[in-house]
Amino acid sequence: MEKRFEAVVRMAAILFLLIGCFYVLRPFLAAMLFAACVSISSWPLYQFLLARLKGRRNLAAAIMTLSLVLLIIVPLALVTYNLADNVARIYDQIKLALDSGSLAAPAWLKQVPLVGETLDGYVSRLIGSKAEMLELAKNLLEPARRFVLAGGLLLGRGVAQTSLAVFVSFFLYRDGEALLAALSAGMQRIIGENAAQVSLTVSRTVRGVMYGLLGTALAQSLVAVLGFLIAGVPAVALLGLGTFLFSLIPVGPPLLWGGAAVWLFNHGQTGWGIFMLAWGLFLISGVDNVVKPMLISRGSSLPFLLVLLGVLGGVLAFGFVGLFIGPTLLAVLYGLLRNWTGIPPEKL
Repeated sequence: MEKRFEAVVRMAAILFLLIGCFYVLRPFLAAMLFAACVSISSWPLYQFLLARLKGRRNLAAAIMTLSLVLLIIVPLALVTYNLADNVARIYDQIKLALDSGSLAAPAWLKQVPLVGETLDGYVSRLIGSKAEMLELAKNLLEPARRFVLAGGLLLGRGVAQTSLAVFVSFFLYRDGEALLAALSAGMQRIIGENAAQVSLTVSRTVRGVMYGLLGTALAQSLVAVLGFLIAGVPAVALLGLGTFLFSLIPVGPPLLWGGAAVWLFNHGQTGWGIFMLAWGLFLISGVDNVVKPMLISRGSSLPFLLVLLGVLGGVLAFGFVGLFIGPTLLAVLYGLLRNWTGIPPEKL
């Protein structure tokens, strides 16, 4: 009886300790998970660098961390800053034009095929009626501003989360082998002889999802840059970088290629504006709709539905870094279920 009481007390103490640790680490959980995904995905590159540096772990980890800063944090911060600045400026300009009564229908509106005359007449009539214009502005302008600024805030939180994740990744790189040994020993005691297979499944799945997301973002940005160059849109480099980052967000790239099309229309280049709309709709967004599910599903054997739920649910649960964490967690669980049940991928 006494031994049973001691065992119950011991288990209660361990459970209490785990709950306490969870609450302490909960604010940093998203960043830690993202750091783990990044570290696992780039571990082969770190091993190669470590061999080149003759085993100097601190230096190799510092180089990997600095590379993550340059590749992730700096571009994300630049896009976030430019988005917030441009949204505020455009909103102020439209509001000033509404207050002064100088707003007019753009000249290119008449040139839109089939519906140009109708659209121009509607917009001109709407602008001529101040009451209708103010009502439309009240109903659309402010919600649109809040929506875009919410996206900017999401990116801003993403900068903070990725900065913390990059900081954590330094220690994961430097002490990765010791952590792997400890995790392997723990999994061996808990799972048994299947621990090695579980570890392999987790690492392959994480890499498959991360390579799929980043590979799709790169492909989409390259297609977008080609379209921007053909249409003669300025600031191609910034737009390409923005497309790379926004491709990680559902319906993100249309904000960029749609804005480029509006810019072309406003400068009297109606044909190129129509080209930009078609290029964005069928090619840029086509990459996101076709290539991303294909790459992620091939890399992790994850059905498209779980990919979609992982992306959307990950954003809701973890913010910006949930774009990576959500599909990765679902893919890991899916892979483990397949291994434990022994059911082939095509039947699960």
